Amino acid sequence: MTSAAERAVLEEEFKWLLQEEVHAVLKQLQDILKEASHRFALPASGSGGAVKQENFVLSTLGTDQVKGVLTLQGDALCQADVNLKMPRNNQLLHFAFREDKQWKLQQIQDARNHVNQAIYLLMNRDVNYQFKTGSEVLKLMDAVMLQLSRARNRLTTPATLTLPEIASSGLTKMFTPALPPDVLVNFYINLNKLCLTVYQLHVLQPSTTKNFRPSGGSILHNPGAMFEFGNQRYEVSHVHKVECVVPWLNDALVFFTVSLQLCQQLKDKISVFSSYWNYRPY
Repeated sequence: MTSAAERAVLEEEFKWLLQEEVHAVLKQLQDILKEASHRFALPASGSGGAVKQENFVLSTLGTDQVKGVLTLQGDALCQADVNLKMPRNNQLLHFAFREDKQWKLQQIQDARNHVNQAIYLLMNRDVNYQFKTGSEVLKLMDAVMLQLSRARNRLTTPATLTLPEIASSGLTKMFTPALPPDVLVNFYINLNKLCLTVYQLHVLQPSTTKNFRPSGGSILHNPGAMFEFGNQRYEVSHVHKVECVVPWLNDALVFFTVSLQLCQQLKDKISVFSSYWNYRPY
């Protein structure tokens, strides 16, 4: 039990926390998340708000089967120039995006949308808003943390796709010259990296003695994976994965982590007071 004097002191401290410190933390969170949001659409200098184009060289240690340069503009791949060395005959294939095509990276788009939703939640509680109870703060922090966790997860967890889904995606129609029928490609974000996976296929003849087992969804399919598409059965013969680091994605992930920590620290402070008196902030 706490004495009346102790309780009065604690109530004053809690009132100060609700009226002053909470708003200071909310302002800090807004500043960090606005900076994170800006990372997703870096403006080009002197372009009147246009998003800057950035070129990235694809590479992987120990292989030169696939080389390329990607041009990223915000959440869109506006150019991809790829060279593929075919293992069977060392034939060199070159393909690039058609000039009228861009490929939207849904992961980046979704992550930015979640960040902006978190900012919206914070701005709805401006400095003039008076928090009456700790539960209000906890609910707000939970809502903000949910958006930030979703933003982070979109960058750290690429979508699992089946091979028929990759084969039927609009990405296959982006290139000139057109991709050969025995090549599939997929772009995705993994943490702070932009990744390209190239699958080389061979047709499974009706006379094959192999037991056909269609593969399920996966981020990265392995050689030997089988699928059916367009009344034809295929098997993956070779898989090539190349990647490039996108520095501003790393910045965004750091901002997400720092913001989540700030939210949790504020929740912990609110919860500490709940252990001292009967009306708990839950």
